[in-house]
Amino acid sequence: MRDNNGFNEKDVLTTGEVAKICNVASRTVSKWFDSGQLEGYRIPGSKDRRIPVANLMTFMKLHNIPMDGLMSGRPRVLVVDFDEQVGSTLQRVLAEEADYDVHISTNLFEAGLECERFRPHVILFDVDMAGDQADSICSSLRECDELQGIRMVAVTSRLTEGQIAQMGTRGFDGVLRKPFTVRQVIESLEEVNSVLF
Repeated sequence: MRDNNGFNEKDVLTTGEVAKICNVASRTVSKWFDSGQLEGYRIPGSKDRRIPVANLMTFMKLHNIPMDGLMSGRPRVLVVDFDEQVGSTLQRVLAEEADYDVHISTNLFEAGLECERFRPHVILFDVDMAGDQADSICSSLRECDELQGIRMVAVTSRLTEGQIAQMGTRGFDGVLRKPFTVRQVIESLEEVNSVLF
């Protein structure tokens, strides 16, 4: 599924879309494809080329091409919170107030699947829900080549100031303390990845 302004993880991209992302001419992308440097496939019965996003990301990393172009379109936010009401409220408000594309996961297994399917730019992650697993989940995300560009904001109502101060060394890009206002959420999202928004 594609929104009108950008790409998501299910997309396979055209050479024109890849050219826009990499800031090169379409014929350059065609040369990369034809030489086998950029993996993809041709549409059966056509000369049109298609490049899966995962293949493009691998190519961009290999050739030190900035990833900024991949983050075009509406900002995608995954809310991981066991409280479904919190998630639903954030989904509605962030869509209305900031035009974010927001998905919700209420358990850790579902959150893993959503990371693969939805490819969020930022995850609002309830670390209280994850407990002792929060650090290992964050580490797993950082170790996955295709997902390591995702920003993670820890959401908590239980951590002390000292624990919050340590979240950066634990792999999190920001911390949001419950209860919070919509403005605080938006500011937190903008702060962790100002390139996206």
